[in-house]
Amino acid sequence: MIKLRDKNPALILVDIQKGFLDENYWGGNRNNKNAEKISGVLLEKWRELRLPVFHIRHSSANPESKLHESDPGFQFNDYVLPQNNEPVITKNVNSAFIGTDLKERIDEQGINTLVIVGITTNHCVSTTARMAGNFGYETYVISDATAAFDRLGINGEKYDAELIHLTALANLNDEFASVWNSEKLLNEL
Repeated sequence: MIKLRDKNPALILVDIQKGFLDENYWGGNRNNKNAEKISGVLLEKWRELRLPVFHIRHSSANPESKLHESDPGFQFNDYVLPQNNEPVITKNVNSAFIGTDLKERIDEQGINTLVIVGITTNHCVSTTARMAGNFGYETYVISDATAAFDRLGINGEKYDAELIHLTALANLNDEFASVWNSEKLLNEL
């Protein structure tokens, strides 16, 4: 049986930045508080297997944002610090593919399988996964290595972070990506 590692999958770490530790700034009540730690475990496994890794970070144009380059929140979370040989790609929108050379880098290496982790499930992870699926990559999103925050609805109603997270994953699963948890991913590697 072919293992996932035999497909030379790239690990795409989306916006795992210190700014997301400020729950109140993003809407509060964050789910999956271990998402960064789990992402770090996956990153170590990728390094051990010598598989490709891409670190994506968001650079907000808003100087008040926790993800503005002048804010300490712009920095990568300590669990997923890039090593010297790992590419760091900076984006300014939700998709890691828009305004970056991510697709070119992936294609140059002949990669067609992507494993996506990061923050937030319903924004940059979802947008990146949707584009990856539309580009034709075999795409996986790791449910416990992503996280969301409470959101306000269009009529002011509050939606719980876990509901936002699960709904975003449901919208991706079997349409744009396969949604797995980290245990399944490590077993398939």
